[in-house]
Amino acid sequence: MKMNVLKLILRLIFPVVFNVIFFVTGGMEHKTSVWVSYGFVHWAYAMLLLTPALVRQGKSAAVFGFALYSLSYVYFFAELLVGVLFILIALDGFKVAFWVQFIMAGIHGIMLVSHMIFNERTAKAEEARQPQIAYIKNASMQLKLLLGRVQDKETQRRLERAYDALVSSPVKSYPEFERMEKGILSAIDAIDHAVSTGNKETIMSLADSLLKAVNERNMRLRQYHP
Repeated sequence: MKMNVLKLILRLIFPVVFNVIFFVTGGMEHKTSVWVSYGFVHWAYAMLLLTPALVRQGKSAAVFGFALYSLSYVYFFAELLVGVLFILIALDGFKVAFWVQFIMAGIHGIMLVSHMIFNERTAKAEEARQPQIAYIKNASMQLKLLLGRVQDKETQRRLERAYDALVSSPVKSYPEFERMEKGILSAIDAIDHAVSTGNKETIMSLADSLLKAVNERNMRLRQYHP
């Protein structure tokens, strides 16, 4: 609760100080160009406050936020400088002040939305990548645990070859390879069962089949062009 109050106070400092200076030094009567600049300065500050809500949440939220915050801060300080300049000059006509600041706001808007689109694509790519990473991680971990349970050296070597091939497998995958990857996981489960029963011949046969399946997946992935 206290933190929320402090954040609110911090956000109110600029508009309060700006408005006190604006009205105390200049009064209530201003030219249209001055009011236009007054409005754009407040718009830029409002966009700065709105930025946190525009940040795409996810693993790379800090990176996404940095880009958007940078744009909003640059726009705000640039608008503050230009807006105060037009307020001090107080042009008789408002069009020059309006169009200059409107274009600045438009450029900021285009860049902000462009970065949001890029962040959205990046976040979706990361989300799609997580199951792919999980496949390699889970399969490798399961096979490594099996290696620790096997005492026979020859059987260990067979499993180690499959393990090395799996660890070096490409993380990136595609829906077309889902069935093949499920088959590899099923083969590891079968090896787990064979290790539990202590059937050496079955373990080595399954290890060879697993190695062949992993190598086939890796080869097809490297040749695959969606």
